[in-house]
Amino acid sequence: METTEIQVRTGARQVVRDLTGECEKFLSSVDAGDGLLNVWVPHATAGLAIIETGAGSDDDLLAALRDLLPGDDRWRHRHGSPGHGRDHVLPALVPPSTTVPVVGGRLALGTWQSVCLVDTNVDNPTRTVRLSFLS
Repeated sequence: METTEIQVRTGARQVVRDLTGECEKFLSSVDAGDGLLNVWVPHATAGLAIIETGAGSDDDLLAALRDLLPGDDRWRHRHGSPGHGRDHVLPALVPPSTTVPVVGGRLALGTWQSVCLVDTNVDNPTRTVRLSFLS
């Protein structure tokens, strides 16, 4: 297995950050053939999604998460910025890992699919993402 960690700067706002380019770079650097790419976020307040980006779906996802997980004072988990408890529920809906088939060294994603980090936690401006390729 080949593995590496990357640091992703998300800033102080809710984001859907496309990681597809970083995943492709990693696969190229390990001379990947056929196998599986696992993407893992070792954080209790972030997740990964495979979605379309750039056509509004990323903003729609954040809007849906705001509707499902309002940033108000209903949460029992109360440290951090107001409503931060919602961020700790996020990984139950947007899981912290995803696995993508790799064929001939390339991600076997659909035409409009991208591997994305979903981060609603404005208290952590930098995230670690582990990429692991298993041939």
